[in-house]
Amino acid sequence: MFGCATPTARDAMGVAVTVVDVADPARGRELVMGRDGNCLLCHAIAATGARFMGNLGPALDGIGARMNVAELRERVADPVRFNPDTIMPAYARTADLNRVGESWRGKPILDARQIDDVATYLATLK
Repeated sequence: MFGCATPTARDAMGVAVTVVDVADPARGRELVMGRDGNCLLCHAIAATGARFMGNLGPALDGIGARMNVAELRERVADPVRFNPDTIMPAYARTADLNRVGESWRGKPILDARQIDDVATYLATLK
């Protein structure tokens, strides 16, 4: 479902090749702590050293010991699949959502690369 490829590069013979953008836990940490992901609004992650963290969702310390990157990716992308009563937003889903601002309709909160980055960062929390 996810994967970040850009077929714009060319090899030595001039043939278009697919370039895969490898997930980066440092970018993921920035997203978790920043306004794009806004994860710390609801979750606590001691490793971030953030001064203020939420407690609406579970603390994510040690989450990487309990789930692998693929599982984390799916939870971030569409948490309703795992818990229909969750208040966590679906970061990749764009359909069947309620009360979405007009400027956000049809757009995911995070793109596939960003979700890969977040999941890769969360997997480091062991």
